[in-house]
Amino acid sequence: MEGETSWINHHFDNIGREVVEFDSFSELNDECYKESTPISMDLILPDDLLERILTYLPVESIFRAGSVCKRWNEIVNSKSFLWNFSNVLSHKPWYYMFTSSDEPIGYVYDPILRKWYSFELPYIETSNWFIASSCGLICFMDNESRSDLYVCNPFTKRCNKLEDPPGLKFSDYSALAISVNKLSQSYTVAIAKSKQVPGTYIQWDLSIHVYDSETLAWVNSVTEVLTGWRAGDESVICDGVLYFLIYSTVGGMVWTENRHGLIMYDLSRRSSHGMLISTFIPVPCSLTCGRLMNLKEKLVMVGGIGKQDRPDIIKGIGIWILKGKEWQEISRMPHKCFQGFGEFDDVFSSSGADDLIYIQSYGAPALLVFDLNQKQWKWSQKCPVTKRFPLQLFTGFCFEPRLEVEP
Repeated sequence: MEGETSWINHHFDNIGREVVEFDSFSELNDECYKESTPISMDLILPDDLLERILTYLPVESIFRAGSVCKRWNEIVNSKSFLWNFSNVLSHKPWYYMFTSSDEPIGYVYDPILRKWYSFELPYIETSNWFIASSCGLICFMDNESRSDLYVCNPFTKRCNKLEDPPGLKFSDYSALAISVNKLSQSYTVAIAKSKQVPGTYIQWDLSIHVYDSETLAWVNSVTEVLTGWRAGDESVICDGVLYFLIYSTVGGMVWTENRHGLIMYDLSRRSSHGMLISTFIPVPCSLTCGRLMNLKEKLVMVGGIGKQDRPDIIKGIGIWILKGKEWQEISRMPHKCFQGFGEFDDVFSSSGADDLIYIQSYGAPALLVFDLNQKQWKWSQKCPVTKRFPLQLFTGFCFEPRLEVEP
């Protein structure tokens, strides 16, 4: 596509280029300098210094660097390089945008270079799969049986299929979350499933299932029946606690203030120790929808603010952070930016990591970025995708570009 930068994922297994190697730095004696033949600087640099230089390359250049020669390939694949690259330098989270195609091909946005790349995710089959990300890993779950689960690093393309989760094979609603421990690189996956109790309109079975990568098994499950509320598809793990939004099932067309709420489950307890509904936290205002995310182990919510007389119609988008059991408003989207979404578009995709929050309308490929540190709103560079028909939908999520984390 015109204007698109291709993402080239080089494979490093077979590097056919010959490289001149020296047993020691002293072999580059004065005789070398008496000749007129030019010598590449990387031949006289020690490995540790060359490694440090290469860590300053943009993340998309690392794959190309590995195909330069055998020596560079060994350096960029070494454990010390991968650790230094991902931990010494600051890499802002990237945003992956799906087209409406069923193929897992889309575009990824680098906020530092402000560039889009064509990008393909492994194993995911359609664009409507459930997706969650944490610290460089992405978890996928199919949208039909909701039992096919994969965890992968989108850069290295390494992927791990998890065993089927217990409980219901089919549920009315499911929420997926993943959390990676940066020190041990182990991870936890949580699924909250919700299914309507037969013969009633207000009662819903809720079950939570937790997977531990260290034991390679689903370690515990919790079940509860909610009355007047159901779980949805929004959840996130933050500082060892699973948070998820619940939605009111009573009132019919009579809009109430608390159409949404938040409940939590401490993953370390391995049991609910009481009713989950007792952890209920009301949302800060009447919302049309809400999106949860983990920003440096702080729970952040991006929500569509409903009109006072018509709570189902969006009038703006706000950002809140949870402190204790109280919501603190961080910012509201400027009206000039909100107009770019369309005032009657009450659904949007939003995710964040580190100090960046991405917000994208389902109806357009425009991407708005909020910098939490600078409190600034900025549009990204225009995505190279084109809208093929008026009702074409788009969605997306963000992930951290890390090379050292293995699924």
